[in-house]
Amino acid sequence: METALHQIATVIPDLALDRPLDYLVPGELAGRVLPGMRVEISIRNRAGRGTVLSLRTETPTMALKPLTAILSDEATLPPDLMQLAEWIASYYCAPLSRVLSSMLPASLKEQLDPPKQLFVESLLSKEKLREQAEVLRQNKGAQAAVLDCLLKQPKGMLLTELLEKADVSRSPVDSLVKMGILSCQPLWLDKTVSAPFDYFPTYPKALTEEQQAALAQISASLEAEKFAVHLLFGITGSGKTEVYLQAIEKALAMGKTALLLVPEVSLTAPNIEKLEARLRQKIAVLHHRVSDGDKRSHWQQLLAGKARIAVGARSALFAPLQNLGLILVDEEHEASYKQTEEAPCYHARDVATIRARILGATLILGSATPSLESFYSAESGRYQLQKLTSRATGANLPQVRVVDMRDEFAKNKGFTLFSQPLLDGIQKRLKLGEQVLLFLNRRGYHSCQVCLGCGKAIECTSCSMPMTFHLEGEMLRCHLCDQARRAPKACPSCHKEDSMKFRGVGTQQVERALHAVLPEVRTLRMDADTTRHKGSHETLLRDFRCGKADLLIGTQMVAKGLHFPSVTLVGVLYADAALQIPDFRAAEQAFQKLTQVAGRSGRSALPGEVVLQTNMPDSPLIAHACSQDFESFYREEIEIRKLFQFPPFTRLIKCQLSGKQESLTQQTAEALRQLLQSRLPPTCSLLPVVASGHARVKDHYQFQFLIKSPSPLRLAPLINEWYKLPASRAAQLLVDIDPISTYF
Repeated sequence: METALHQIATVIPDLALDRPLDYLVPGELAGRVLPGMRVEISIRNRAGRGTVLSLRTETPTMALKPLTAILSDEATLPPDLMQLAEWIASYYCAPLSRVLSSMLPASLKEQLDPPKQLFVESLLSKEKLREQAEVLRQNKGAQAAVLDCLLKQPKGMLLTELLEKADVSRSPVDSLVKMGILSCQPLWLDKTVSAPFDYFPTYPKALTEEQQAALAQISASLEAEKFAVHLLFGITGSGKTEVYLQAIEKALAMGKTALLLVPEVSLTAPNIEKLEARLRQKIAVLHHRVSDGDKRSHWQQLLAGKARIAVGARSALFAPLQNLGLILVDEEHEASYKQTEEAPCYHARDVATIRARILGATLILGSATPSLESFYSAESGRYQLQKLTSRATGANLPQVRVVDMRDEFAKNKGFTLFSQPLLDGIQKRLKLGEQVLLFLNRRGYHSCQVCLGCGKAIECTSCSMPMTFHLEGEMLRCHLCDQARRAPKACPSCHKEDSMKFRGVGTQQVERALHAVLPEVRTLRMDADTTRHKGSHETLLRDFRCGKADLLIGTQMVAKGLHFPSVTLVGVLYADAALQIPDFRAAEQAFQKLTQVAGRSGRSALPGEVVLQTNMPDSPLIAHACSQDFESFYREEIEIRKLFQFPPFTRLIKCQLSGKQESLTQQTAEALRQLLQSRLPPTCSLLPVVASGHARVKDHYQFQFLIKSPSPLRLAPLINEWYKLPASRAAQLLVDIDPISTYF
């Protein structure tokens, strides 16, 4: 007697298991289950959820549990994303369940029902409704206000809109429903992606010869439908965005879709405005500030092919675009493209390369200050290099003035935030009606509070990190775990009274100090404190662009990708800050920040100026940043990397262990290092175990060691071997392949 064949689904449970599980597809679901689909399963006698990895038909050799249900009518993750997930899991040493979880928005892991709102309408004629409103007006003013609103909208209103316009609570509406005057019914909404056509239309600009040559090469790759990477290396203001727009237009004309990645959430709104004004297309937006409901709707629109362009930060890389032909990574050098706090520690730029290769798509990496790895790949022939060496508007690069702050301190007989050239420049712009941007990559008011008696700074009780003083509430706050406390009057260590002094400068103090010197100046501040709420980025940028402020003070979020035609002066308050970090990328990141922020000045017809305040005016890096001479900086820095064997001449892996007991965590790190040293090929070198740059975070001690390898190293089998050992339970391991920092 032959045994019946059954369809079997291999499922990756949401639980962080190290292997997939097989389930029978029951008869009622036969033909409906697809790879990439979200399903309900029974695991360990509990209800759970997972993602279908693959399907096969065979005779089961053991009793298998059936799938409980499917959570959508189509695959939530298309085949190319499932293939990409398996690559990420293998390369970045992360469980496949964790990778799939990071790809999917939280709202998509549940039942995919459309969003619901309540709709209120009248059950009476307009005349009777007006009569009822007059009766209720005597002693039921709130109910009358509700009816007045509905008299203006006789076809009905959403409950949320009605409550806002009538300025009432839900109670009067419920009372009117009970009286049989109104009905309140669920309304299932098919939410669109971004509302298109809200902007004045724009049209393709005439390109410079360099722009035309770059676009021609990109267009050739699109037409060939073969994988290609283009590094679009253009100075600030050279018109990279116009090349992006015309390349996207070309892809859409070919029936393909496009994905644009930006390094900061604040850059999504300006890019959406440019895309919608030019292309008249709906844009799907995916980043952590988008609400769960909107994110779910955008994802479904992309799956259905109703949206053909997606824009977002790092996680938007996984947007399920149909027939994806063009991927763009703007400001490809930015560290924010790297996930560092949890597995998988992927770099969106590098994973974008793999996704483009899987699809045979074209990838554009754009930057005025490319990462050394990307520029080295272009010089080596792995990427196609497209250069834009002049500003598209014909404007000149801003003039840069380097101010030696040691001289300024001597003139003022003490510390000063603003040099005289900077103050003179600000006053000049105020008279001319032009705008100023001030850059300081430190938020808060003071960097720390220090005891003059014992010299100790107030540290977070959970982290090895000095607490930053914030003016709101006069609180000390930890920027790692967000712990807050009142600033003490006496030292907690030596108990000396009145010995506590504040040190260091943040953006809050800059704003207050500037108002003390120039009371008439109108300022806006843009940092992590002022952009916590939804829409705050867009509001601040719109207000500044519309001239509601003369001066914008900001951290690194204002240093890149923004275009302010009226900004003619940029002030860099502490140009040396990034050079103090003991990391092999410190010089590269400092050069990038200085060059990018300087490039915000003089981007239109008005000439620009940059005042760069530094204690190291003779540094070669400062000289290169002043002239925006990336290639000279690259030649010097690449020789240093080669000498000390750092990327791109070697591959780095950082193994970081975290635990509540300091000595045990260190011992666990040593044990892992010994295991890997005995298993890795002799071409690999392992550096000693050291405390991480942040040695303690959220009451967990952190130790790390580095592995150098001449070629990509597949560590996953060895890491799986480690997890089977009892020693692995003593501390949590985070494997960071190609780390963006060797210090933190």
